[in-house]
Amino acid sequence: MDIDVPQDRKSTFEPQVVKKRQKDISDIDQKIISMYAKGMTTRQISETIEDIYGFETSEGFISDVTDKILPQIEDWQNRPLDEVYPILYIDAIHYSVRDNGVIRKLAAYVILGINTEGKKEVLSITVGDNESSKYWLSVLNELKNRGVKDILIICADGLSGIKEAIAAAFPKTEYQRCIVHQVRNTLKYVPDKDRKAFASDLKTIYHASDEEKARLALNRVTEKWTAKYPNSMKRWYDNWDAITPIFKFSPDVRKVIYTTNAIESLNSTYRKLNRQRSVFPSDTALLKALYLATFEATKKWTMSIRNWGRVYGELSIMYEGRLPE
Repeated sequence: MDIDVPQDRKSTFEPQVVKKRQKDISDIDQKIISMYAKGMTTRQISETIEDIYGFETSEGFISDVTDKILPQIEDWQNRPLDEVYPILYIDAIHYSVRDNGVIRKLAAYVILGINTEGKKEVLSITVGDNESSKYWLSVLNELKNRGVKDILIICADGLSGIKEAIAAAFPKTEYQRCIVHQVRNTLKYVPDKDRKAFASDLKTIYHASDEEKARLALNRVTEKWTAKYPNSMKRWYDNWDAITPIFKFSPDVRKVIYTTNAIESLNSTYRKLNRQRSVFPSDTALLKALYLATFEATKKWTMSIRNWGRVYGELSIMYEGRLPE
């Protein structure tokens, strides 16, 4: 096959991607990574670059550029952590990922910590498809290997095996069921016409002044609603031992534990990825998107959470000798 290569004797040709005498394309790289961080797909980025710069870039090229952040992700995932975290939240968000031509549902597990200064910090993001005590033990052991020696409270939904893993990895740590998820799981059995009244009754449980009054409120709510919605309250009894730690705290500490604004605001950023991409081409693509979304979301996390001084003081008394003075 003969290839006719045009000659450019007058040097009129101007490269579009890498200009003459330019040694790198970091400026283009950064724009591509910035667009990827905002949730755009490789196809959308390719089309945007063509619209703005007037030249074509393949989806493979876009993927190669975003792959350059993989060592950065690895460094971030392995960075040293603080020795003590007063509170950790663990949550899962599910995504569709293509694997050898088959679309699978994978979970992104996010661990968010409140450090001793009262500041939020994402400790880890892992992508997996199987929850078990063995899986969670490996995740918690990884935190230990990165320097974590103690956690006062871990707040999570009913992730399979998490309770047993916490007991093995951090025996002194209290496991607290996420109250927000507990309420949501209850209300999914309830139609709109009764939801507001039911939610108001549930507040009498987790706003109770102590565990004994909470148990009485639980029995009252169950008696009131079970005839109409037989399965609605079962999980409260099943999970009672993991719900009750909260009742020994003041309203200030309770608000930090069961007001999940920190993780919910982060999750809203992650859910945007689901709206912008119905299916991720690989779990690596998902991890890149999650990392960049996390980096964008956490730029503004500079302040301690409200009333942290009072919260820290109470935790120091409740968990004597376990927090730095």
